[in-house]
Amino acid sequence: MTRIAVLKKHLCVNGDGCTFICGGACPVNRTGKECIILGEDNKPIINEELCVGCGICPHKCPVECINIINLPEALKQDPIHRFGKNEFSLYSLPTPSFGKVVGILGRNGIGKSTAIKIIAGVLKPNLNKEDYEANYSDLVQFFKGTEAQTFFEKLDQGEIKVSYKPQNVDLIPKNTKGKVKDLLEKVDERGLVNEISEKLDIKRIFDNDVATISGGELQRVAIAATLLKKANLYIFDEPTSYLDIKQRLNVSKIIRELANEETAVLVIEHDLIALDFMTDLVHIMYGKEGCYGIVSLPKVTKAGINVYLEGYLKEENIRFRNNKIKFEVKAPPEKVKEHMLTEWPELSVKLGVFSLKAEPGIIAKHEVVGVLGENGIGKTSFVKMLAGVVKPDDGKVDEDITVSYKPQYIDSSSEELVVNVLSKVIQKHTNDIITPLNIKPLFMKKICNLSGGELQRVAIASALGKKSKLVLLDEPSAYLDVEQRLIVSKMIRNFVDVKGNSALVVDHDLLFLDYISNRLLVFEGEPAVNGLVKGPFEMETGMNSLLELLKITLRRDEHSHRPRINKENSVKDREQKSKGKYYYG
Repeated sequence: MTRIAVLKKHLCVNGDGCTFICGGACPVNRTGKECIILGEDNKPIINEELCVGCGICPHKCPVECINIINLPEALKQDPIHRFGKNEFSLYSLPTPSFGKVVGILGRNGIGKSTAIKIIAGVLKPNLNKEDYEANYSDLVQFFKGTEAQTFFEKLDQGEIKVSYKPQNVDLIPKNTKGKVKDLLEKVDERGLVNEISEKLDIKRIFDNDVATISGGELQRVAIAATLLKKANLYIFDEPTSYLDIKQRLNVSKIIRELANEETAVLVIEHDLIALDFMTDLVHIMYGKEGCYGIVSLPKVTKAGINVYLEGYLKEENIRFRNNKIKFEVKAPPEKVKEHMLTEWPELSVKLGVFSLKAEPGIIAKHEVVGVLGENGIGKTSFVKMLAGVVKPDDGKVDEDITVSYKPQYIDSSSEELVVNVLSKVIQKHTNDIITPLNIKPLFMKKICNLSGGELQRVAIASALGKKSKLVLLDEPSAYLDVEQRLIVSKMIRNFVDVKGNSALVVDHDLLFLDYISNRLLVFEGEPAVNGLVKGPFEMETGMNSLLELLKITLRRDEHSHRPRINKENSVKDREQKSKGKYYYG
Protein backbone atom coordinates (compact mmCIF):
# COMPACT_ATOMS: atom_id res chain seq x y z
CA MET A 1 0.00 0.00 0.00
CA THR A 2 1.35 3.44 -0.98
CA ARG A 3 1.51 5.89 1.89
CA ILE A 4 2.11 9.65 1.81
CA ALA A 5 2.70 12.15 4.61
CA VAL A 6 1.50 15.71 4.24
CA LEU A 7 2.54 18.52 6.57
CA LYS A 8 0.63 21.81 6.38
CA LYS A 9 3.52 24.08 7.35
CA HIS A 10 1.38 27.21 7.62
CA LEU A 11 -0.40 25.56 10.58
CA CYS A 12 2.69 24.12 12.30
CA VAL A 13 3.62 25.91 15.58
CA ASN A 14 6.81 24.02 16.44
CA GLY A 15 8.96 26.27 18.64
CA ASP A 16 5.94 28.48 19.37
CA GLY A 17 3.61 26.43 21.55
CA CYS A 18 4.91 23.01 20.47
CA THR A 19 8.11 21.19 21.48
CA PHE A 20 8.49 18.89 18.44
CA ILE A 21 5.74 16.66 19.89
CA CYS A 22 5.35 14.62 16.68
CA GLY A 23 9.03 13.60 16.68
CA GLY A 24 8.95 12.65 20.33
CA ALA A 25 5.82 10.53 19.89
CA CYS A 26 6.95 8.68 16.74
CA PRO A 27 7.62 4.97 17.54
CA VAL A 28 10.09 4.69 14.64
CA ASN A 29 12.11 7.61 16.04
CA ARG A 30 12.21 5.79 19.38
CA THR A 31 13.99 2.84 17.74
CA GLY A 32 16.82 5.20 16.75
CA LYS A 33 15.76 5.74 13.12
CA GLU A 34 14.98 9.19 11.74
CA CYS A 35 11.39 9.00 10.56
CA ILE A 36 10.50 12.56 11.67
CA ILE A 37 13.29 15.16 11.82
CA LEU A 38 13.42 18.97 11.89
CA GLY A 39 14.30 20.81 8.69
CA GLU A 40 16.25 24.05 8.30
CA ASP A 41 13.01 26.02 8.75
CA ASN A 42 12.45 24.31 12.14
CA LYS A 43 9.45 22.40 10.71
CA PRO A 44 9.14 18.60 10.72
CA ILE A 45 10.14 16.48 7.73
CA ILE A 46 8.55 13.02 7.57
CA ASN A 47 10.30 10.13 5.82
CA GLU A 48 7.44 8.36 4.03
CA GLU A 49 9.52 5.18 3.45
CA LEU A 50 10.16 4.76 7.18
CA CYS A 51 6.63 5.76 8.27
CA VAL A 52 4.59 2.77 9.47
CA GLY A 53 1.25 4.59 9.37
CA CYS A 54 0.58 4.21 13.09
CA GLY A 55 -1.38 7.48 13.21
CA ILE A 56 0.21 8.67 16.46
CA CYS A 57 1.80 11.88 15.15
CA PRO A 58 -1.41 13.26 13.57
CA HIS A 59 -3.26 12.46 16.81
CA LYS A 60 -0.63 14.09 19.03
CA CYS A 61 -0.15 17.23 16.87
CA PRO A 62 -1.77 20.15 18.78
CA VAL A 63 -2.84 21.97 15.59
CA GLU A 64 -3.66 18.94 13.38
CA CYS A 65 -1.19 19.90 10.68
CA ILE A 66 0.02 16.33 9.94
CA ASN A 67 -1.81 13.91 7.63
CA ILE A 68 -0.65 10.32 7.14
CA ILE A 69 -2.63 8.90 4.23
CA ASN A 70 -2.91 5.37 2.85
CA LEU A 71 -3.65 5.84 -0.84
CA PRO A 72 -6.16 3.59 -2.66
CA GLU A 73 -4.65 0.20 -3.56
CA ALA A 74 -5.77 0.63 -7.17
CA LEU A 75 -3.48 3.65 -7.52
CA LYS A 76 -0.28 2.27 -9.02
CA GLN A 77 1.21 5.39 -10.64
CA ASP A 78 3.48 8.09 -9.23
CA PRO A 79 2.18 11.64 -8.83
CA ILE A 80 2.26 13.72 -11.97
CA HIS A 81 3.14 16.67 -9.74
CA ARG A 82 4.15 17.12 -6.12
CA PHE A 83 4.70 20.58 -4.70
CA GLY A 84 7.52 19.44 -2.41
CA LYS A 85 8.53 17.07 0.35
CA ASN A 86 5.44 16.28 2.49
CA GLU A 87 3.28 18.54 0.31
CA PHE A 88 0.26 18.17 -1.99
CA SER A 89 0.35 15.44 -4.66
CA LEU A 90 -1.67 15.31 -7.89
CA TYR A 91 -2.29 11.97 -9.58
CA SER A 92 -3.12 11.92 -13.31
CA LEU A 93 -4.88 14.61 -15.36
CA PRO A 94 -8.27 15.10 -17.01
CA THR A 95 -8.25 14.43 -20.75
CA PRO A 96 -9.74 16.95 -23.22
CA SER A 97 -11.87 15.39 -25.96
CA PHE A 98 -12.37 17.07 -29.34
CA GLY A 99 -15.99 17.74 -30.13
CA LYS A 100 -16.97 17.61 -26.46
CA VAL A 101 -17.14 19.82 -23.36
CA VAL A 102 -15.45 17.94 -20.52
CA GLY A 103 -16.22 18.97 -16.95
CA ILE A 104 -14.14 18.52 -13.79
CA LEU A 105 -16.06 17.98 -10.57
CA GLY A 106 -14.61 17.84 -7.08
CA ARG A 107 -14.02 19.54 -3.74
CA ASN A 108 -11.95 22.67 -3.22
CA GLY A 109 -8.28 22.10 -2.47
CA ILE A 110 -8.13 18.81 -4.34
CA GLY A 111 -6.03 19.92 -7.33
CA LYS A 112 -8.58 20.84 -10.04
CA SER A 113 -6.97 24.20 -10.86
CA THR A 114 -3.48 22.65 -10.63
CA ALA A 115 -4.51 19.99 -13.17
CA ILE A 116 -5.77 22.44 -15.77
CA LYS A 117 -2.79 24.76 -15.25
CA ILE A 118 -0.58 21.83 -16.29
CA ILE A 119 -2.71 21.19 -19.38
CA ALA A 120 -2.70 24.91 -20.21
CA GLY A 121 1.11 25.04 -19.92
CA VAL A 122 0.97 27.54 -17.05
CA LEU A 123 2.53 25.03 -14.62
CA LYS A 124 5.30 22.57 -15.50
CA PRO A 125 4.74 19.27 -13.64
CA ASN A 126 7.73 17.66 -11.90
CA LEU A 127 6.66 13.99 -12.13
CA ASN A 128 7.49 13.64 -8.41
CA LYS A 129 11.14 14.62 -9.04
CA GLU A 130 12.80 17.38 -7.05
CA ASP A 131 13.78 20.51 -9.03
CA TYR A 132 12.48 19.06 -12.30
CA GLU A 133 10.20 20.53 -14.98
CA ALA A 134 8.64 18.02 -17.34
CA ASN A 135 8.09 18.87 -21.00
CA TYR A 136 5.32 17.53 -23.23
CA SER A 137 7.55 14.65 -24.39
CA ASP A 138 7.85 13.52 -20.77
CA LEU A 139 4.06 13.62 -20.45
CA VAL A 140 3.69 11.51 -23.62
CA GLN A 141 5.81 8.83 -21.93
CA PHE A 142 3.98 9.25 -18.59
CA PHE A 143 0.61 8.60 -20.24
CA LYS A 144 1.79 5.98 -22.73
CA GLY A 145 -0.99 3.60 -23.70
CA THR A 146 -3.82 5.96 -22.68
CA GLU A 147 -6.02 8.43 -24.54
CA ALA A 148 -4.04 11.24 -22.90
CA GLN A 149 -0.90 10.10 -24.79
CA THR A 150 -2.42 11.21 -28.12
CA PHE A 151 -3.43 14.55 -26.65
CA PHE A 152 0.08 15.34 -25.32
CA GLU A 153 1.64 14.20 -28.61
CA LYS A 154 -0.47 16.83 -30.38
CA LEU A 155 0.55 19.42 -27.79
CA ASP A 156 4.21 18.47 -28.24
CA GLN A 157 3.90 18.82 -32.02
CA GLY A 158 2.26 22.25 -31.72
CA GLU A 159 -1.07 21.05 -33.13
CA ILE A 160 -3.00 22.32 -30.09
CA LYS A 161 -3.24 25.95 -29.05
CA VAL A 162 -4.71 26.68 -25.62
CA SER A 163 -6.84 29.59 -24.43
CA TYR A 164 -7.25 29.63 -20.65
CA LYS A 165 -9.54 31.57 -18.28
CA PRO A 166 -8.13 31.42 -14.75
CA GLN A 167 -10.20 31.08 -11.60
CA ASN A 168 -9.36 34.36 -9.85
CA VAL A 169 -10.80 37.02 -12.16
CA ASP A 170 -10.63 39.54 -9.31
CA LEU A 171 -6.86 39.67 -9.89
CA ILE A 172 -7.34 41.07 -13.43
CA PRO A 173 -7.44 44.75 -12.35
CA LYS A 174 -4.12 44.26 -10.49
CA ASN A 175 -2.40 42.97 -13.64
CA THR A 176 -4.23 44.85 -16.39
CA LYS A 177 -4.91 48.56 -16.81
CA GLY A 178 -7.10 50.51 -19.20
CA LYS A 179 -10.56 50.36 -20.77
CA VAL A 180 -12.47 47.14 -21.34
CA LYS A 181 -12.64 47.71 -25.11
CA ASP A 182 -8.87 48.23 -25.38
CA LEU A 183 -8.20 45.04 -23.41
CA LEU A 184 -10.50 42.94 -25.61
CA GLU A 185 -9.27 44.41 -28.90
CA LYS A 186 -5.70 43.67 -27.84
CA VAL A 187 -6.40 39.91 -27.50
CA ASP A 188 -8.89 39.60 -30.39
CA GLU A 189 -7.34 37.05 -32.75
CA ARG A 190 -10.65 35.97 -34.27
CA GLY A 191 -12.07 39.36 -35.24
CA LEU A 192 -15.19 38.72 -33.15
CA VAL A 193 -14.92 41.36 -30.42
CA ASN A 194 -18.28 42.95 -31.19
CA GLU A 195 -20.17 39.68 -31.67
CA ILE A 196 -18.88 38.03 -28.51
CA SER A 197 -19.29 41.20 -26.44
CA GLU A 198 -22.90 41.40 -27.62
CA LYS A 199 -23.52 37.78 -26.59
CA LEU A 200 -22.03 38.40 -23.15
CA ASP A 201 -23.78 41.80 -22.73
CA ILE A 202 -20.58 43.76 -22.05
CA LYS A 203 -20.66 46.31 -24.88
CA ARG A 204 -22.23 48.85 -22.54
CA ILE A 205 -19.10 48.79 -20.34
CA PHE A 206 -16.59 49.12 -23.23
CA ASP A 207 -15.50 52.59 -22.07
CA ASN A 208 -15.25 51.62 -18.38
CA ASP A 209 -11.86 51.14 -16.78
CA VAL A 210 -11.16 47.49 -15.87
CA ALA A 211 -10.47 48.60 -12.28
CA THR A 212 -14.02 49.97 -11.83
CA ILE A 213 -16.24 47.14 -13.10
CA SER A 214 -18.08 44.61 -10.88
CA GLY A 215 -17.17 40.97 -10.24
CA GLY A 216 -19.83 39.72 -12.66
CA GLU A 217 -18.62 42.11 -15.36
CA LEU A 218 -15.00 41.07 -14.76
CA GLN A 219 -16.00 37.41 -15.17
CA ARG A 220 -17.71 38.08 -18.49
CA VAL A 221 -14.78 40.18 -19.74
CA ALA A 222 -12.40 37.33 -18.82
CA ILE A 223 -14.64 34.83 -20.67
CA ALA A 224 -14.76 37.15 -23.70
CA ALA A 225 -10.96 37.50 -23.70
CA THR A 226 -10.64 33.68 -23.62
CA LEU A 227 -13.13 33.22 -26.49
CA LEU A 228 -11.43 35.87 -28.65
CA LYS A 229 -8.15 33.96 -28.82
CA LYS A 230 -7.65 31.61 -31.76
CA ALA A 231 -7.37 28.19 -30.11
CA ASN A 232 -8.59 24.62 -30.38
CA LEU A 233 -8.58 23.93 -26.64
CA TYR A 234 -10.52 26.34 -24.43
CA ILE A 235 -10.21 25.98 -20.65
CA PHE A 236 -12.55 27.70 -18.17
CA ASP A 237 -11.91 27.62 -14.41
CA GLU A 238 -15.20 28.38 -12.59
CA PRO A 239 -16.81 30.51 -15.34
CA THR A 240 -20.12 31.14 -13.52
CA SER A 241 -18.74 32.71 -10.31
CA TYR A 242 -20.26 36.20 -9.69
CA LEU A 243 -22.88 35.61 -12.42
CA ASP A 244 -26.64 35.60 -11.89
CA ILE A 245 -28.88 32.75 -13.06
CA LYS A 246 -29.64 34.31 -16.45
CA GLN A 247 -25.96 35.03 -17.11
CA ARG A 248 -24.94 31.51 -15.99
CA LEU A 249 -27.28 29.90 -18.51
CA ASN A 250 -26.11 32.26 -21.25
CA VAL A 251 -22.42 31.53 -20.56
CA SER A 252 -23.20 27.78 -20.36
CA LYS A 253 -24.81 27.91 -23.82
CA ILE A 254 -21.83 29.82 -25.28
CA ILE A 255 -19.34 27.31 -23.82
CA ARG A 256 -21.42 24.33 -24.95
CA GLU A 257 -21.53 25.66 -28.53
CA LEU A 258 -17.72 26.02 -28.66
CA ALA A 259 -17.01 22.30 -28.97
CA ASN A 260 -16.75 20.81 -32.46
CA GLU A 261 -14.62 18.22 -34.29
CA GLU A 262 -11.65 20.58 -34.21
CA THR A 263 -12.19 22.13 -30.76
CA ALA A 264 -12.09 20.73 -27.23
CA VAL A 265 -13.32 22.43 -24.05
CA LEU A 266 -12.44 21.83 -20.37
CA VAL A 267 -14.52 23.35 -17.54
CA ILE A 268 -14.26 23.39 -13.75
CA GLU A 269 -17.65 24.23 -12.23
CA HIS A 270 -19.37 23.89 -8.84
CA ASP A 271 -22.90 24.81 -9.97
CA LEU A 272 -24.26 21.33 -10.75
CA ILE A 273 -27.13 22.61 -12.89
CA ALA A 274 -24.74 24.70 -15.04
CA LEU A 275 -22.21 21.84 -15.20
CA ASP A 276 -24.92 19.38 -16.27
CA PHE A 277 -26.22 21.86 -18.84
CA MET A 278 -22.88 22.64 -20.56
CA THR A 279 -20.85 19.39 -20.46
CA ASP A 280 -20.89 16.04 -22.28
CA LEU A 281 -18.44 14.21 -20.01
CA VAL A 282 -17.11 14.74 -16.48
CA HIS A 283 -14.01 13.67 -14.57
CA ILE A 284 -14.55 13.22 -10.84
CA MET A 285 -11.64 14.38 -8.71
CA TYR A 286 -11.37 12.90 -5.22
CA GLY A 287 -8.82 12.68 -2.42
CA LYS A 288 -8.20 14.83 0.65
CA GLU A 289 -8.31 18.61 0.74
CA GLY A 290 -4.81 20.13 0.73
CA CYS A 291 -3.18 16.66 0.69
CA TYR A 292 -3.75 14.82 -2.59
CA GLY A 293 -6.07 14.60 -5.58
CA ILE A 294 -6.85 11.76 -8.01
CA VAL A 295 -8.58 12.13 -11.39
CA SER A 296 -11.13 9.45 -12.31
CA LEU A 297 -11.78 8.15 -15.81
CA PRO A 298 -14.33 10.28 -17.72
CA LYS A 299 -18.02 9.49 -17.45
CA VAL A 300 -21.12 10.70 -19.32
CA THR A 301 -22.22 13.81 -17.43
CA LYS A 302 -25.55 12.54 -16.10
CA ALA A 303 -23.99 9.33 -14.75
CA GLY A 304 -20.86 11.13 -13.54
CA ILE A 305 -22.76 13.65 -11.41
CA ASN A 306 -24.91 10.87 -9.93
CA VAL A 307 -21.76 8.86 -9.11
CA TYR A 308 -20.32 11.95 -7.42
CA LEU A 309 -23.46 12.36 -5.32
CA GLU A 310 -23.35 8.63 -4.50
CA GLY A 311 -19.72 8.95 -3.33
CA TYR A 312 -18.68 5.61 -4.83
CA LEU A 313 -16.66 4.84 -7.99
CA LYS A 314 -17.80 1.34 -8.96
CA GLU A 315 -15.15 0.68 -11.64
CA GLU A 316 -12.29 1.65 -9.31
CA ASN A 317 -14.06 0.16 -6.25
CA ILE A 318 -13.36 3.34 -4.30
CA ARG A 319 -15.66 5.05 -1.82
CA PHE A 320 -14.47 8.66 -1.61
CA ARG A 321 -17.28 9.88 0.67
CA ASN A 322 -19.00 8.01 3.50
CA ASN A 323 -22.42 9.56 2.93
CA LYS A 324 -24.65 9.85 -0.13
CA ILE A 325 -25.99 13.26 -1.10
CA LYS A 326 -29.77 13.02 -1.49
CA PHE A 327 -32.38 15.44 -2.83
CA GLU A 328 -35.73 14.99 -1.16
CA VAL A 329 -39.06 15.87 -2.74
CA LYS A 330 -40.51 18.40 -0.28
CA ALA A 331 -44.10 18.54 0.89
CA PRO A 332 -46.03 21.82 0.36
CA PRO A 333 -45.56 24.31 3.25
CA GLU A 334 -48.20 24.98 5.88
CA LYS A 335 -50.23 28.16 5.78
CA VAL A 336 -47.91 31.03 6.67
CA LYS A 337 -50.11 33.55 8.52
CA GLU A 338 -50.70 31.19 11.44
CA HIS A 339 -46.93 31.07 12.16
CA MET A 340 -45.76 34.56 11.17
CA LEU A 341 -42.31 35.70 12.36
CA THR A 342 -42.12 39.11 10.69
CA GLU A 343 -43.69 41.11 7.88
CA TRP A 344 -43.07 44.26 5.87
CA PRO A 345 -45.52 46.68 4.23
CA GLU A 346 -45.07 48.15 0.77
CA LEU A 347 -41.51 49.54 0.72
CA SER A 348 -39.61 51.80 -1.65
CA VAL A 349 -36.15 53.32 -1.74
CA LYS A 350 -34.17 55.42 -4.22
CA LEU A 351 -30.45 54.69 -4.44
CA GLY A 352 -28.90 57.12 -6.92
CA VAL A 353 -30.49 56.39 -10.31
CA PHE A 354 -31.80 53.02 -9.12
CA SER A 355 -35.25 52.64 -7.55
CA LEU A 356 -36.52 49.61 -5.62
CA LYS A 357 -40.08 48.74 -4.63
CA ALA A 358 -41.30 45.81 -2.55
CA GLU A 359 -44.81 44.44 -2.34
CA PRO A 360 -46.00 43.54 1.22
CA GLY A 361 -44.60 40.24 2.43
CA ILE A 362 -44.40 37.80 5.36
CA ILE A 363 -41.68 35.48 6.66
CA ALA A 364 -42.95 32.59 8.78
CA LYS A 365 -41.29 30.90 11.72
CA HIS A 366 -39.17 27.85 10.87
CA GLU A 367 -38.84 28.68 7.16
CA VAL A 368 -36.13 29.51 4.63
CA VAL A 369 -37.08 32.07 2.00
CA GLY A 370 -34.92 31.93 -1.12
CA VAL A 371 -34.29 35.07 -3.18
CA LEU A 372 -34.01 34.94 -6.98
CA GLY A 373 -33.25 37.60 -9.56
CA GLU A 374 -30.68 39.13 -11.90
CA ASN A 375 -27.61 41.04 -10.75
CA GLY A 376 -28.18 44.77 -10.22
CA ILE A 377 -31.90 44.39 -9.56
CA GLY A 378 -31.93 45.25 -5.84
CA LYS A 379 -31.61 41.92 -3.98
CA THR A 380 -28.74 43.10 -1.78
CA SER A 381 -30.44 46.48 -1.19
CA PHE A 382 -33.63 44.73 -0.03
CA VAL A 383 -31.66 42.48 2.36
CA LYS A 384 -29.91 45.59 3.74
CA MET A 385 -33.34 47.19 4.35
CA LEU A 386 -34.43 44.17 6.40
CA ALA A 387 -31.08 44.28 8.24
CA GLY A 388 -31.52 47.98 9.04
CA VAL A 389 -28.40 48.97 7.05
CA VAL A 390 -30.46 50.84 4.40
CA LYS A 391 -33.51 52.89 5.46
CA PRO A 392 -36.51 52.81 3.08
CA ASP A 393 -37.91 56.14 1.83
CA ASP A 394 -41.46 54.83 2.19
CA GLY A 395 -42.65 52.12 4.57
CA LYS A 396 -41.03 50.68 7.66
CA VAL A 397 -39.46 47.29 8.38
CA ASP A 398 -39.93 45.40 11.66
CA GLU A 399 -37.26 46.86 13.97
CA ASP A 400 -38.21 44.67 16.95
CA ILE A 401 -36.94 41.43 15.44
CA THR A 402 -33.28 40.49 16.07
CA VAL A 403 -31.39 40.08 12.80
CA SER A 404 -28.04 38.49 11.89
CA TYR A 405 -26.62 39.56 8.52
CA LYS A 406 -23.91 38.09 6.27
CA PRO A 407 -23.17 40.59 3.48
CA GLN A 408 -22.37 39.70 -0.13
CA TYR A 409 -18.90 41.19 0.01
CA ILE A 410 -16.97 40.17 3.13
CA ASP A 411 -14.25 42.38 4.62
CA SER A 412 -11.01 40.42 4.41
CA SER A 413 -8.61 43.09 5.67
CA SER A 414 -8.61 42.09 9.37
CA GLU A 415 -5.39 40.85 10.98
CA GLU A 416 -7.45 39.00 13.65
CA LEU A 417 -7.12 35.25 14.04
CA VAL A 418 -10.19 33.18 13.13
CA VAL A 419 -10.21 31.65 16.63
CA ASN A 420 -10.68 35.13 18.14
CA VAL A 421 -13.28 36.30 15.63
CA LEU A 422 -15.40 33.18 16.26
CA SER A 423 -14.69 32.78 19.99
CA LYS A 424 -18.37 32.99 21.04
CA VAL A 425 -19.48 30.66 18.25
CA ILE A 426 -16.80 28.12 19.26
CA GLN A 427 -18.03 28.17 22.86
CA LYS A 428 -21.68 27.52 21.97
CA HIS A 429 -21.78 25.88 18.55
CA THR A 430 -18.77 23.60 18.06
CA ASN A 431 -20.85 20.57 17.05
CA ASP A 432 -23.50 22.23 14.90
CA ILE A 433 -21.44 24.97 13.17
CA ILE A 434 -17.65 24.73 13.63
CA THR A 435 -17.30 20.99 12.93
CA PRO A 436 -19.63 20.73 9.87
CA LEU A 437 -17.98 23.78 8.27
CA ASN A 438 -14.50 22.38 9.03
CA ILE A 439 -13.43 25.66 10.67
CA LYS A 440 -11.00 24.17 13.21
CA PRO A 441 -8.05 23.96 10.75
CA LEU A 442 -8.50 27.72 10.16
CA PHE A 443 -8.34 28.75 13.85
CA MET A 444 -4.74 30.03 13.74
CA LYS A 445 -5.04 31.76 10.35
CA LYS A 446 -5.58 35.50 10.03
CA ILE A 447 -8.76 36.68 8.31
CA CYS A 448 -6.63 38.50 5.71
CA ASN A 449 -4.89 35.23 4.76
CA LEU A 450 -8.03 33.18 4.14
CA SER A 451 -9.02 31.99 0.66
CA GLY A 452 -12.42 32.98 -0.74
CA GLY A 453 -14.04 29.70 0.34
CA GLU A 454 -12.46 29.81 3.81
CA LEU A 455 -13.59 33.41 4.34
CA GLN A 456 -17.12 32.50 3.24
CA ARG A 457 -17.31 29.62 5.73
CA VAL A 458 -16.09 31.85 8.57
CA ALA A 459 -18.67 34.54 7.67
CA ILE A 460 -21.49 31.96 7.55
CA ALA A 461 -20.38 30.57 10.94
CA SER A 462 -20.39 34.09 12.40
CA ALA A 463 -23.88 34.88 11.06
CA LEU A 464 -25.45 31.58 12.19
CA GLY A 465 -23.76 31.74 15.60
CA LYS A 466 -25.25 35.10 16.59
CA LYS A 467 -28.39 35.20 18.67
CA SER A 468 -31.15 36.23 16.28
CA LYS A 469 -34.60 35.32 15.02
CA LEU A 470 -33.90 36.11 11.35
CA VAL A 471 -30.66 35.22 9.56
CA LEU A 472 -30.00 37.13 6.31
CA LEU A 473 -27.42 35.46 4.05
CA ASP A 474 -26.33 37.20 0.85
CA GLU A 475 -24.76 34.71 -1.62
CA PRO A 476 -23.54 32.11 0.91
CA SER A 477 -22.63 29.58 -1.83
CA ALA A 478 -20.01 31.85 -3.45
CA TYR A 479 -16.53 30.22 -3.52
CA LEU A 480 -17.89 26.99 -1.98
CA ASP A 481 -17.62 23.61 -3.68
CA VAL A 482 -20.60 21.29 -4.24
CA GLU A 483 -20.23 19.42 -0.95
CA GLN A 484 -19.69 22.59 1.07
CA ARG A 485 -22.82 24.12 -0.46
CA LEU A 486 -24.90 21.14 0.58
CA ILE A 487 -23.37 21.11 4.08
CA VAL A 488 -24.23 24.81 4.46
CA SER A 489 -27.78 24.20 3.24
CA LYS A 490 -28.27 21.37 5.76
CA MET A 491 -26.92 23.58 8.56
CA ILE A 492 -29.27 26.40 7.67
CA ARG A 493 -32.20 23.99 7.53
CA ASN A 494 -31.19 22.55 10.91
CA PHE A 495 -31.11 26.01 12.49
CA VAL A 496 -34.51 26.79 11.04
CA ASP A 497 -36.12 23.48 12.03
CA VAL A 498 -34.48 22.92 15.42
CA LYS A 499 -33.50 26.35 16.75
CA GLY A 500 -36.67 28.12 15.63
CA ASN A 501 -34.87 30.74 13.52
CA SER A 502 -35.91 31.77 10.02
CA ALA A 503 -33.60 32.62 7.15
CA LEU A 504 -33.67 34.71 4.00
CA VAL A 505 -31.07 33.49 1.48
CA VAL A 506 -29.96 35.32 -1.67
CA ASP A 507 -28.17 33.07 -4.15
CA HIS A 508 -27.68 32.32 -7.86
CA ASP A 509 -27.24 28.55 -7.61
CA LEU A 510 -30.66 27.15 -8.55
CA LEU A 511 -29.90 23.74 -7.09
CA PHE A 512 -28.80 25.29 -3.78
CA LEU A 513 -31.97 27.39 -3.53
CA ASP A 514 -34.18 24.48 -4.59
CA TYR A 515 -32.56 22.31 -1.91
CA ILE A 516 -32.90 24.83 0.90
CA SER A 517 -36.00 26.96 0.31
CA ASN A 518 -39.58 26.65 1.58
CA ARG A 519 -40.75 29.69 -0.39
CA LEU A 520 -39.28 32.22 -2.83
CA LEU A 521 -39.02 35.97 -3.27
CA VAL A 522 -38.77 36.87 -6.96
CA PHE A 523 -37.19 40.11 -8.20
CA GLU A 524 -38.30 41.62 -11.49
CA GLY A 525 -37.34 44.83 -13.28
CA GLU A 526 -34.42 46.26 -15.25
CA PRO A 527 -30.90 45.86 -13.82
CA ALA A 528 -29.32 49.13 -12.59
CA VAL A 529 -32.61 51.00 -13.30
CA ASN A 530 -35.45 49.56 -11.18
CA GLY A 531 -36.43 46.48 -9.21
CA LEU A 532 -39.72 45.06 -7.92
CA VAL A 533 -39.87 42.53 -5.06
CA LYS A 534 -42.73 40.01 -5.32
CA GLY A 535 -43.68 37.26 -2.86
CA PRO A 536 -42.71 35.22 -0.98
CA PHE A 537 -44.42 32.63 -3.18
CA GLU A 538 -44.75 28.89 -2.76
CA MET A 539 -41.87 27.12 -4.53
CA GLU A 540 -43.81 26.08 -7.62
CA THR A 541 -45.27 29.55 -8.21
CA GLY A 542 -41.95 31.33 -7.63
CA MET A 543 -39.87 28.94 -9.70
CA ASN A 544 -42.42 28.90 -12.52
CA SER A 545 -42.27 32.69 -12.64
CA LEU A 546 -38.47 32.71 -12.91
CA LEU A 547 -38.07 29.74 -15.27
CA GLU A 548 -40.65 31.15 -17.68
CA LEU A 549 -38.58 34.34 -17.91
CA LEU A 550 -35.45 32.23 -18.53
CA LYS A 551 -37.35 30.05 -21.07
CA ILE A 552 -36.15 26.81 -19.49
CA THR A 553 -37.87 23.88 -17.78
CA LEU A 554 -36.62 21.72 -14.92
CA ARG A 555 -37.14 18.02 -14.23
CA ARG A 556 -35.91 15.78 -11.44
CA ASP A 557 -33.27 13.17 -12.20
CA GLU A 558 -34.96 9.78 -11.84
CA HIS A 559 -32.03 8.40 -9.81
CA SER A 560 -30.83 11.20 -7.50
CA HIS A 561 -33.89 13.54 -7.72
CA ARG A 562 -31.52 16.49 -8.37
CA PRO A 563 -32.84 19.32 -10.59
CA ARG A 564 -31.85 19.10 -14.27
CA ILE A 565 -32.56 21.47 -17.16
CA ASN A 566 -34.48 19.87 -20.02
CA LYS A 567 -32.82 20.03 -23.40
CA GLU A 568 -34.35 22.89 -25.36
CA ASN A 569 -37.24 21.75 -27.59
CA SER A 570 -37.02 18.18 -26.28
CA VAL A 571 -40.29 16.27 -25.83
CA LYS A 572 -40.18 16.90 -22.07
CA ASP A 573 -39.37 20.61 -22.54
CA ARG A 574 -42.24 21.16 -25.01
CA GLU A 575 -44.65 19.16 -22.86
CA GLN A 576 -43.91 21.16 -19.67
CA LYS A 577 -44.06 24.51 -21.49
CA SER A 578 -47.42 23.64 -23.06
CA LYS A 579 -48.79 22.94 -19.56
CA GLY A 580 -47.17 26.07 -18.07
CA LYS A 581 -45.32 23.81 -15.62
CA TYR A 582 -41.72 24.97 -15.95
CA TYR A 583 -40.83 23.63 -12.49
CA TYR A 584 -40.90 19.82 -12.33
CA GLY A 585 -43.83 19.45 -14.66
